[in-house]
Amino acid sequence: MEQPHSTISYNPILDTDSYKPSHYLQLPPGTRSLFGYIESRGGVFDQTLFFGLQYILSRFLSTRVTYAMIEEAKELLAGHGEPFNEAGWRHIVVRHDGRLPLEIRAVPEGSLIPTHNAMVTVRSTDPEVAWLEAYMETMLLRVWYPITVATQSWSIKQVIRRYLEETSDDPESQLPFKLHDFGARGVSSEESAGIGGMAHLVNFRGTDTLSAIRYARAYYDEPMAGYSIPASEHSTITSWGREHEVEAYRNMLRQFGGPGKIFACVADSYDIYHAVERLFGGALKEEVIASQGLIVVRPDSGNPVEMAIATAKMLKAKFGAVRNGKGFDVLNHTRIIYGDGINERSIRGILIELKGYGFSADNIAFGMGGALLQQVNRDTQKMAMKTSAILMQDGWRDMFKDPVTDPGKASKKGILSTYRNRDTGEVRTMRMDEARGDEWDDMMRVVWRNGKLLVRDSLATIRERAGRPC
Repeated sequence: MEQPHSTISYNPILDTDSYKPSHYLQLPPGTRSLFGYIESRGGVFDQTLFFGLQYILSRFLSTRVTYAMIEEAKELLAGHGEPFNEAGWRHIVVRHDGRLPLEIRAVPEGSLIPTHNAMVTVRSTDPEVAWLEAYMETMLLRVWYPITVATQSWSIKQVIRRYLEETSDDPESQLPFKLHDFGARGVSSEESAGIGGMAHLVNFRGTDTLSAIRYARAYYDEPMAGYSIPASEHSTITSWGREHEVEAYRNMLRQFGGPGKIFACVADSYDIYHAVERLFGGALKEEVIASQGLIVVRPDSGNPVEMAIATAKMLKAKFGAVRNGKGFDVLNHTRIIYGDGINERSIRGILIELKGYGFSADNIAFGMGGALLQQVNRDTQKMAMKTSAILMQDGWRDMFKDPVTDPGKASKKGILSTYRNRDTGEVRTMRMDEARGDEWDDMMRVVWRNGKLLVRDSLATIRERAGRPC
Protein backbone atom coordinates (compact mmCIF):
# COMPACT_ATOMS: atom_id res chain seq x y z
CA MET A 1 0.00 0.00 0.00
CA GLU A 2 1.29 3.43 -0.89
CA GLN A 3 2.44 5.33 2.16
CA PRO A 4 1.16 8.90 2.64
CA HIS A 5 3.73 11.61 2.05
CA SER A 6 4.72 13.60 5.12
CA THR A 7 4.64 17.39 4.91
CA ILE A 8 6.05 20.13 7.08
CA SER A 9 3.84 22.99 8.25
CA TYR A 10 5.53 26.31 8.93
CA ASN A 11 6.34 26.83 12.60
CA PRO A 12 7.87 30.23 13.53
CA ILE A 13 9.11 28.83 16.86
CA LEU A 14 11.42 26.50 14.94
CA ASP A 15 12.45 29.01 12.29
CA THR A 16 15.55 29.93 14.25
CA ASP A 17 19.02 28.65 15.08
CA SER A 18 19.27 25.66 17.42
CA TYR A 19 20.98 27.64 20.18
CA LYS A 20 18.45 30.51 20.24
CA PRO A 21 15.87 28.71 22.45
CA SER A 22 18.41 28.67 25.30
CA HIS A 23 18.92 32.44 25.28
CA TYR A 24 15.94 33.31 27.49
CA LEU A 25 17.96 31.73 30.33
CA GLN A 26 21.07 33.79 29.52
CA LEU A 27 19.74 37.36 29.72
CA PRO A 28 20.10 39.44 32.92
CA PRO A 29 17.23 39.05 35.39
CA GLY A 30 14.71 41.84 34.96
CA THR A 31 15.25 42.28 31.21
CA ARG A 32 12.18 44.05 29.82
CA SER A 33 13.03 44.55 26.13
CA LEU A 34 15.74 44.19 23.50
CA PHE A 35 16.39 46.48 20.54
CA GLY A 36 18.30 45.49 17.43
CA TYR A 37 19.03 46.58 13.88
CA ILE A 38 19.93 45.17 10.46
CA GLU A 39 22.65 46.73 8.33
CA SER A 40 25.17 46.04 5.60
CA ARG A 41 28.64 46.25 7.13
CA GLY A 42 30.26 46.82 3.72
CA GLY A 43 30.78 44.37 0.91
CA VAL A 44 30.96 44.37 -2.87
CA PHE A 45 28.70 47.40 -3.31
CA ASP A 46 29.02 50.63 -1.36
CA GLN A 47 25.26 51.06 -1.09
CA THR A 48 22.33 48.68 -0.85
CA LEU A 49 18.90 48.74 -2.43
CA PHE A 50 16.50 47.86 0.37
CA PHE A 51 13.84 45.35 -0.65
CA GLY A 52 12.08 42.23 0.57
CA LEU A 53 11.15 42.86 4.20
CA GLN A 54 7.45 43.16 3.34
CA TYR A 55 7.57 39.65 1.89
CA ILE A 56 9.13 38.21 5.06
CA LEU A 57 6.66 40.00 7.32
CA SER A 58 3.67 38.93 5.24
CA ARG A 59 4.77 35.38 4.55
CA PHE A 60 6.41 34.36 7.82
CA LEU A 61 6.12 36.81 10.71
CA SER A 62 2.34 37.04 10.20
CA THR A 63 1.97 33.35 11.08
CA ARG A 64 0.22 33.04 14.42
CA VAL A 65 1.72 30.74 17.02
CA THR A 66 -0.58 27.89 18.09
CA TYR A 67 -0.57 25.32 20.87
CA ALA A 68 0.15 22.65 18.25
CA MET A 69 3.29 24.54 17.22
CA ILE A 70 4.36 24.76 20.85
CA GLU A 71 3.93 21.01 21.31
CA GLU A 72 5.93 20.29 18.16
CA ALA A 73 8.75 22.61 19.28
CA LYS A 74 8.74 21.16 22.81
CA GLU A 75 9.15 17.61 21.54
CA LEU A 76 11.73 18.41 18.89
CA LEU A 77 13.95 20.60 21.07
CA ALA A 78 13.90 18.09 23.93
CA GLY A 79 15.28 15.44 21.62
CA HIS A 80 17.66 17.97 20.03
CA GLY A 81 19.29 18.84 23.35
CA GLU A 82 17.99 22.38 23.86
CA PRO A 83 15.86 23.94 26.60
CA PHE A 84 12.46 25.32 25.62
CA ASN A 85 10.59 28.29 27.02
CA GLU A 86 7.15 26.70 26.91
CA ALA A 87 5.69 29.26 29.34
CA GLY A 88 6.89 32.16 27.21
CA TRP A 89 5.38 30.81 24.01
CA ARG A 90 2.12 29.94 25.78
CA HIS A 91 2.04 33.54 27.04
CA ILE A 92 2.23 34.72 23.40
CA VAL A 93 -0.76 32.53 22.50
CA VAL A 94 -2.84 33.55 25.54
CA ARG A 95 -1.95 37.25 25.76
CA HIS A 96 -1.41 38.05 22.07
CA ASP A 97 -3.59 35.47 20.33
CA GLY A 98 -0.43 33.98 18.86
CA ARG A 99 0.75 37.23 17.29
CA LEU A 100 4.40 38.08 17.87
CA PRO A 101 4.84 41.14 20.13
CA LEU A 102 7.46 43.04 18.17
CA GLU A 103 7.79 46.50 16.72
CA ILE A 104 9.69 46.77 13.45
CA ARG A 105 10.73 50.01 11.82
CA ALA A 106 12.37 50.24 8.41
CA VAL A 107 13.41 52.62 5.70
CA PRO A 108 11.03 52.54 2.71
CA GLU A 109 11.61 49.63 0.34
CA GLY A 110 13.29 50.83 -2.83
CA SER A 111 15.55 53.20 -0.87
CA LEU A 112 19.24 53.22 -1.73
CA ILE A 113 21.12 53.15 1.57
CA PRO A 114 24.90 53.54 1.95
CA THR A 115 26.54 50.65 3.78
CA HIS A 116 27.07 50.87 7.54
CA ASN A 117 23.56 52.28 8.05
CA ALA A 118 20.60 50.55 9.66
CA MET A 119 17.79 49.60 7.27
CA VAL A 120 15.60 47.82 9.84
CA THR A 121 15.18 48.04 13.62
CA VAL A 122 13.41 45.49 15.81
CA ARG A 123 12.16 45.87 19.39
CA SER A 124 10.35 43.39 21.63
CA THR A 125 7.24 45.00 23.15
CA ASP A 126 6.21 42.60 25.93
CA PRO A 127 8.50 42.35 29.00
CA GLU A 128 7.38 38.75 29.54
CA VAL A 129 9.06 37.71 26.28
CA ALA A 130 11.82 40.32 25.98
CA TRP A 131 14.08 37.72 24.34
CA LEU A 132 11.87 37.57 21.22
CA GLU A 133 13.80 40.28 19.33
CA ALA A 134 17.01 38.26 19.12
CA TYR A 135 15.11 34.99 18.68
CA MET A 136 13.68 36.27 15.37
CA GLU A 137 17.11 37.19 13.95
CA THR A 138 17.36 34.04 11.82
CA MET A 139 14.06 34.69 10.04
CA LEU A 140 14.42 38.44 9.65
CA LEU A 141 18.03 38.43 8.48
CA ARG A 142 17.04 36.41 5.41
CA VAL A 143 16.15 39.81 4.01
CA TRP A 144 19.82 39.78 2.97
CA TYR A 145 18.84 37.74 -0.10
CA PRO A 146 16.34 40.06 -1.81
CA ILE A 147 18.43 43.06 -0.75
CA THR A 148 21.57 41.60 -2.33
CA VAL A 149 19.89 40.50 -5.57
CA ALA A 150 18.16 43.87 -5.91
CA THR A 151 21.44 45.68 -5.22
CA GLN A 152 23.41 43.69 -7.79
CA SER A 153 20.65 44.12 -10.37
CA TRP A 154 20.57 47.87 -9.67
CA SER A 155 24.34 48.14 -10.04
CA ILE A 156 24.25 46.39 -13.41
CA LYS A 157 21.43 48.68 -14.45
CA GLN A 158 23.71 51.67 -13.92
CA VAL A 159 26.36 50.10 -16.19
CA ILE A 160 23.84 49.47 -18.95
CA ARG A 161 22.30 52.92 -18.48
CA ARG A 162 25.67 54.56 -19.08
CA TYR A 163 26.19 52.86 -22.44
CA LEU A 164 22.61 53.45 -23.53
CA GLU A 165 22.94 57.14 -22.70
CA GLU A 166 26.12 57.28 -24.78
CA THR A 167 24.92 55.27 -27.79
CA SER A 168 21.09 55.17 -27.88
CA ASP A 169 18.52 57.71 -29.03
CA ASP A 170 15.98 56.42 -26.48
CA PRO A 171 17.79 55.03 -23.43
CA GLU A 172 14.90 55.24 -20.97
CA SER A 173 12.53 53.04 -22.97
CA GLN A 174 15.30 50.56 -23.79
CA LEU A 175 16.71 50.17 -20.28
CA PRO A 176 13.91 48.21 -18.52
CA PHE A 177 14.33 45.22 -20.85
CA LYS A 178 18.11 45.02 -21.10
CA LEU A 179 18.73 42.52 -18.27
CA HIS A 180 16.52 39.44 -18.43
CA ASP A 181 16.24 37.00 -15.51
CA PHE A 182 17.26 33.48 -16.63
CA GLY A 183 17.81 32.25 -13.07
CA ALA A 184 14.85 30.03 -12.16
CA ARG A 185 16.64 26.75 -12.82
CA GLY A 186 19.86 27.89 -11.17
CA VAL A 187 18.59 28.57 -7.66
CA SER A 188 18.15 26.31 -4.67
CA SER A 189 14.34 26.33 -4.54
CA GLU A 190 11.12 27.66 -6.03
CA GLU A 191 10.97 30.12 -3.16
CA SER A 192 14.43 31.43 -4.00
CA ALA A 193 13.31 31.89 -7.60
CA GLY A 194 10.28 33.85 -6.45
CA ILE A 195 12.11 36.07 -3.97
CA GLY A 196 15.24 36.69 -6.05
CA GLY A 197 13.32 37.06 -9.28
CA MET A 198 11.01 39.57 -7.64
CA ALA A 199 13.99 41.53 -6.32
CA HIS A 200 15.40 41.78 -9.85
CA LEU A 201 12.04 43.13 -11.05
CA VAL A 202 12.46 46.18 -8.84
CA ASN A 203 14.92 47.36 -11.50
CA PHE A 204 13.94 45.64 -14.76
CA ARG A 205 10.86 44.31 -16.56
CA GLY A 206 12.33 41.28 -18.37
CA THR A 207 12.09 37.83 -16.79
CA ASP A 208 11.66 34.15 -17.55
CA THR A 209 11.05 33.37 -13.86
CA LEU A 210 7.31 32.80 -13.51
CA SER A 211 7.60 32.40 -9.74
CA ALA A 212 8.71 36.03 -9.54
CA ILE A 213 5.49 37.15 -11.23
CA ARG A 214 3.40 35.15 -8.74
CA TYR A 215 5.31 36.45 -5.72
CA ALA A 216 5.05 40.07 -6.90
CA ARG A 217 1.29 39.63 -7.27
CA ALA A 218 0.84 38.06 -3.86
CA TYR A 219 3.15 40.19 -1.75
CA TYR A 220 3.56 43.49 -3.63
CA ASP A 221 0.22 43.89 -5.43
CA GLU A 222 1.71 44.02 -8.92
CA PRO A 223 -0.65 42.46 -11.51
CA MET A 224 2.12 41.85 -14.06
CA ALA A 225 5.63 42.56 -12.87
CA GLY A 226 7.58 41.38 -15.91
CA TYR A 227 7.39 40.21 -19.49
CA SER A 228 8.90 37.62 -21.80
CA ILE A 229 8.79 36.63 -25.47
CA PRO A 230 8.59 33.29 -27.30
CA ALA A 231 12.04 31.74 -27.48
CA SER A 232 13.63 28.52 -28.63
CA GLU A 233 16.00 26.31 -26.71
CA HIS A 234 18.52 23.82 -28.03
CA SER A 235 16.07 20.92 -27.75
CA THR A 236 13.47 22.58 -29.99
CA ILE A 237 16.10 23.32 -32.63
CA THR A 238 17.95 20.01 -32.49
CA SER A 239 14.66 18.06 -32.56
CA TRP A 240 14.55 18.85 -36.30
CA GLY A 241 17.99 17.30 -36.84
CA ARG A 242 21.08 19.08 -38.11
CA GLU A 243 20.15 18.50 -41.74
CA HIS A 244 16.87 20.37 -41.16
CA GLU A 245 18.21 23.21 -39.03
CA VAL A 246 16.92 25.79 -41.47
CA GLU A 247 13.42 24.35 -41.15
CA ALA A 248 13.59 24.74 -37.38
CA TYR A 249 14.33 28.44 -37.83
CA ARG A 250 11.70 28.79 -40.57
CA ASN A 251 9.14 27.27 -38.22
CA MET A 252 10.03 29.86 -35.57
CA LEU A 253 9.52 32.62 -38.14
CA ARG A 254 6.15 31.30 -39.20
CA GLN A 255 4.94 30.61 -35.67
CA PHE A 256 6.06 33.82 -34.00
CA GLY A 257 7.03 36.32 -36.69
CA GLY A 258 4.90 39.16 -37.99
CA PRO A 259 4.64 42.95 -38.01
CA GLY A 260 5.79 44.36 -34.69
CA LYS A 261 6.40 40.92 -33.18
CA ILE A 262 9.57 39.76 -31.50
CA PHE A 263 10.96 36.33 -30.65
CA ALA A 264 14.33 34.86 -29.72
CA CYS A 265 16.16 31.98 -31.34
CA VAL A 266 19.25 30.18 -30.11
CA ALA A 267 21.68 29.93 -33.03
CA ASP A 268 24.69 27.91 -31.87
CA SER A 269 23.32 24.39 -31.48
CA TYR A 270 25.76 23.44 -34.24
CA ASP A 271 27.64 26.29 -35.92
CA ILE A 272 26.61 29.84 -35.15
CA TYR A 273 28.58 31.26 -38.07
CA HIS A 274 26.73 29.01 -40.49
CA ALA A 275 23.38 29.72 -38.80
CA VAL A 276 23.72 33.50 -38.96
CA GLU A 277 25.46 33.90 -42.31
CA ARG A 278 23.97 31.06 -44.36
CA LEU A 279 20.59 30.44 -42.77
CA PHE A 280 19.18 33.59 -41.13
CA GLY A 281 21.21 35.83 -43.41
CA GLY A 282 20.92 33.59 -46.48
CA ALA A 283 18.15 31.06 -47.03
CA LEU A 284 15.77 32.85 -44.66
CA LYS A 285 16.81 36.44 -45.27
CA GLU A 286 13.83 37.48 -47.37
CA GLU A 287 11.39 35.85 -44.95
CA VAL A 288 13.05 37.63 -42.04
CA ILE A 289 12.70 40.97 -43.79
CA ALA A 290 9.15 40.25 -44.94
CA SER A 291 8.04 39.35 -41.42
CA GLN A 292 8.42 43.01 -40.37
CA GLY A 293 9.29 41.94 -36.86
CA LEU A 294 12.46 41.44 -34.86
CA ILE A 295 14.41 38.22 -34.49
CA VAL A 296 16.60 38.15 -31.42
CA VAL A 297 19.58 35.91 -32.15
CA ARG A 298 21.07 34.15 -29.14
CA PRO A 299 24.71 33.03 -29.10
CA ASP A 300 25.08 30.58 -26.22
CA SER A 301 28.72 29.49 -26.10
CA GLY A 302 32.23 30.75 -26.48
CA ASN A 303 33.79 33.90 -25.08
CA PRO A 304 30.88 36.29 -24.39
CA VAL A 305 32.63 39.45 -25.55
CA GLU A 306 34.07 37.89 -28.68
CA MET A 307 30.86 36.13 -29.69
CA ALA A 308 28.64 39.15 -29.06
CA ILE A 309 30.81 41.28 -31.35
CA ALA A 310 31.09 38.54 -33.98
CA THR A 311 27.31 38.09 -34.05
CA ALA A 312 26.72 41.84 -34.35
CA LYS A 313 29.16 42.08 -37.24
CA MET A 314 27.58 39.12 -39.09
CA LEU A 315 24.07 40.51 -38.67
CA LYS A 316 25.13 43.93 -39.88
CA ALA A 317 26.81 42.40 -42.94
CA LYS A 318 23.65 40.47 -43.84
CA PHE A 319 20.85 42.82 -42.83
CA GLY A 320 22.48 46.23 -42.63
CA ALA A 321 22.04 48.86 -39.95
CA VAL A 322 20.74 52.37 -39.47
CA ARG A 323 22.96 55.11 -38.03
CA ASN A 324 21.16 56.75 -35.10
CA GLY A 325 21.30 60.35 -33.90
CA LYS A 326 24.39 59.69 -31.79
CA GLY A 327 26.30 58.13 -34.65
CA PHE A 328 25.95 54.46 -33.70
CA ASP A 329 24.58 51.57 -35.73
CA VAL A 330 21.24 49.94 -34.91
CA LEU A 331 20.75 46.59 -36.66
CA ASN A 332 17.91 46.09 -39.12
CA HIS A 333 15.34 43.34 -38.41
CA THR A 334 17.50 41.68 -35.76
CA ARG A 335 18.80 42.01 -32.22
CA ILE A 336 21.06 39.93 -29.96
CA ILE A 337 20.57 38.46 -26.51
CA TYR A 338 23.54 36.97 -24.70
CA GLY A 339 22.82 34.64 -21.79
CA ASP A 340 25.90 32.48 -21.25
CA GLY A 341 28.56 33.49 -18.73
CA ILE A 342 26.86 36.81 -18.09
CA ASN A 343 27.77 38.89 -15.06
CA GLU A 344 28.57 42.54 -14.43
CA ARG A 345 32.11 42.16 -15.77
CA SER A 346 31.13 40.46 -19.03
CA ILE A 347 28.25 42.89 -19.57
CA ARG A 348 30.61 45.81 -19.21
CA GLY A 349 33.13 44.16 -21.55
CA ILE A 350 30.50 43.51 -24.24
CA LEU A 351 29.14 47.04 -24.08
CA ILE A 352 32.62 48.56 -24.28
CA GLU A 353 33.44 46.50 -27.37
CA LEU A 354 30.10 47.17 -29.06
CA LYS A 355 30.59 50.88 -28.59
CA GLY A 356 34.15 50.62 -29.86
CA TYR A 357 32.93 48.96 -33.06
CA GLY A 358 30.27 51.62 -33.55
CA PHE A 359 27.24 49.62 -32.37
CA SER A 360 24.50 51.10 -30.19
CA ALA A 361 23.66 49.31 -26.95
CA ASP A 362 20.14 49.11 -28.43
CA ASN A 363 21.31 46.01 -30.28
CA ILE A 364 21.79 43.73 -27.29
CA ALA A 365 20.05 42.48 -24.18
CA PHE A 366 21.50 40.18 -21.53
CA GLY A 367 20.15 37.05 -19.91
CA MET A 368 21.60 36.44 -16.45
CA GLY A 369 20.90 33.24 -14.52
CA GLY A 370 22.85 31.77 -11.63
CA ALA A 371 25.06 34.83 -11.33
CA LEU A 372 21.98 36.97 -10.79
CA LEU A 373 19.99 34.87 -8.33
CA GLN A 374 22.42 32.33 -6.87
CA GLN A 375 25.99 33.61 -6.88
CA VAL A 376 25.36 35.87 -3.89
CA ASN A 377 25.48 35.18 -0.17
CA ARG A 378 25.09 37.01 3.11
CA ASP A 379 28.72 38.11 2.97
CA THR A 380 28.33 39.76 -0.44
CA GLN A 381 27.08 42.80 1.48
CA LYS A 382 28.17 41.59 4.93
CA MET A 383 24.59 41.71 6.22
CA ALA A 384 24.14 41.42 9.96
CA MET A 385 21.54 41.88 12.69
CA LYS A 386 22.84 43.04 16.06
CA THR A 387 21.21 43.90 19.37
CA SER A 388 22.21 47.41 20.44
CA ALA A 389 20.16 48.16 23.55
CA ILE A 390 18.56 46.37 26.51
CA LEU A 391 15.75 47.75 28.67
CA MET A 392 16.14 47.12 32.39
CA GLN A 393 14.17 48.41 35.36
CA ASP A 394 16.22 51.62 35.39
CA GLY A 395 15.92 52.30 31.66
CA TRP A 396 17.68 51.52 28.41
CA ARG A 397 21.33 50.50 28.42
CA ASP A 398 23.68 50.30 25.45
CA MET A 399 24.77 46.93 24.10
CA PHE A 400 27.58 46.45 21.59
CA LYS A 401 30.44 44.24 20.45
CA ASP A 402 33.90 45.50 19.57
CA PRO A 403 36.22 42.55 18.84
CA VAL A 404 39.88 43.51 18.97
CA THR A 405 40.64 40.98 16.24
CA ASP A 406 38.18 42.44 13.71
CA PRO A 407 37.19 46.11 14.01
CA GLY A 408 34.92 45.67 11.01
CA LYS A 409 32.55 43.67 13.20
CA ALA A 410 32.11 46.38 15.80
CA SER A 411 28.40 47.02 16.33
CA LYS A 412 26.36 50.14 16.98
CA LYS A 413 25.03 51.25 20.36
CA GLY A 414 21.67 52.46 21.60
CA ILE A 415 18.20 53.07 20.19
CA LEU A 416 18.80 53.90 16.55
CA SER A 417 17.14 55.25 13.46
CA THR A 418 18.37 56.28 10.03
CA TYR A 419 18.07 59.88 8.88
CA ARG A 420 18.44 61.81 5.64
CA ASN A 421 19.76 65.35 5.51
CA ARG A 422 17.25 67.33 3.51
CA ASP A 423 19.91 69.80 2.38
CA THR A 424 22.74 67.47 1.36
CA GLY A 425 20.94 64.13 0.90
CA GLU A 426 23.40 62.43 3.26
CA VAL A 427 22.07 59.28 4.94
CA ARG A 428 23.26 58.55 8.46
CA THR A 429 22.24 56.21 11.28
CA MET A 430 22.16 57.98 14.63
CA ARG A 431 20.91 57.43 18.14
CA MET A 432 17.35 58.63 18.53
CA ASP A 433 18.30 60.40 21.78
CA GLU A 434 21.04 62.45 20.09
CA ALA A 435 20.51 66.13 19.47
CA ARG A 436 20.35 66.93 15.76
CA GLY A 437 19.33 69.89 13.69
CA ASP A 438 16.01 70.32 11.95
CA GLU A 439 17.63 69.41 8.65
CA TRP A 440 17.63 65.67 9.47
CA ASP A 441 14.48 63.75 8.52
CA ASP A 442 13.79 60.31 10.01
CA MET A 443 13.66 57.84 7.10
CA MET A 444 12.26 54.97 9.14
CA ARG A 445 8.62 54.25 9.79
CA VAL A 446 6.84 51.58 11.82
CA VAL A 447 5.97 48.80 9.36
CA TRP A 448 4.97 46.11 11.87
CA ARG A 449 3.61 46.17 15.40
CA ASN A 450 2.41 43.27 17.51
CA GLY A 451 1.41 40.96 14.71
CA LYS A 452 0.05 43.53 12.27
CA LEU A 453 1.58 44.72 9.01
CA LEU A 454 1.09 48.50 9.06
CA VAL A 455 2.68 49.44 5.73
CA ARG A 456 2.10 47.60 2.47
CA ASP A 457 3.85 49.18 -0.50
CA SER A 458 3.14 48.18 -4.08
CA LEU A 459 5.96 47.15 -6.38
CA ALA A 460 5.06 50.17 -8.51
CA THR A 461 5.77 52.50 -5.57
CA ILE A 462 9.03 50.70 -4.78
CA ARG A 463 10.15 50.87 -8.42
CA GLU A 464 9.53 54.60 -8.42
CA ARG A 465 11.74 55.05 -5.36
CA ALA A 466 14.48 52.84 -6.75
CA GLY A 467 14.46 54.69 -10.06
CA ARG A 468 15.10 58.11 -8.58
CA PRO A 469 18.50 59.64 -9.32
CA CYS A 470 21.09 58.62 -6.74
